[in-house]
Amino acid sequence: MTLQQGDTAEDFELLAHDGKPITLSSYKNSKNVVLCFYPKNHLFACPSKKVFEMAKSVISVYPEITATDTVVFAISVDSVDSQADFVKEYEIPYVHLSDQKKTACKKYAGTNIAGLAKRSTFVIDKNGIIQDVMRDINVASHGQEILDSLKRIKV
Repeated sequence: MTLQQGDTAEDFELLAHDGKPITLSSYKNSKNVVLCFYPKNHLFACPSKKVFEMAKSVISVYPEITATDTVVFAISVDSVDSQADFVKEYEIPYVHLSDQKKTACKKYAGTNIAGLAKRSTFVIDKNGIIQDVMRDINVASHGQEILDSLKRIKV
């Protein structure tokens, strides 16, 4: 059973694209956290169009998102090196996390038959409570959907 709206966010530690460990609980009582799960950076040796479209959508409102006292993490089963290459290639301003053991992916997004994270986004407030879960994602407008969700948080 994956985590749902109203649940307490379960802690995890994953490596960022720069190799540094990131622990979810370290943001409790200080920042809202957005977790964007997605299947993979590159499928069949070419960039996944949906991944890039979603990134562009989030980047387009990234300053407004960070203005809400929020950090954004994109999470997939890709390696740290693959995450680093993807962030550099597309000049992505937020952190990508590697979940090769699929621990966070399984708890939050769930995985598909190929073992990849299902595309979904979790908005977590400063108290560590999941305020919103987005599973049916329109990649073109997703950044605005995240921002709208953050504006509804009353913490």
